[in-house]
Amino acid sequence: MEIVKYGLIGIYAVVCLALIIVAMMQSKEDGGLSSTMTGSSSSNFYEKNKGRTKEGKLKRWTIILGVIFAILTIALSIVYVM
Repeated sequence: MEIVKYGLIGIYAVVCLALIIVAMMQSKEDGGLSSTMTGSSSSNFYEKNKGRTKEGKLKRWTIILGVIFAILTIALSIVYVM
């Protein structure tokens, strides 16, 4: 059981670091108050194909790593209770 515990901790540390790096690489998406006042439209070609861009891929990896982080957190809590 100790091997599983240390293995999960190692994977958890790698996922944490990857999540931090991917989150820091993202750019700020919202335009703030100025986009609200000007009524900027988001129905252009760029917004429709955003999943294929660098920002779209970073967002997808952030979500994937966040889900893995949550699952590992639950798994570690179960392992430490046993």
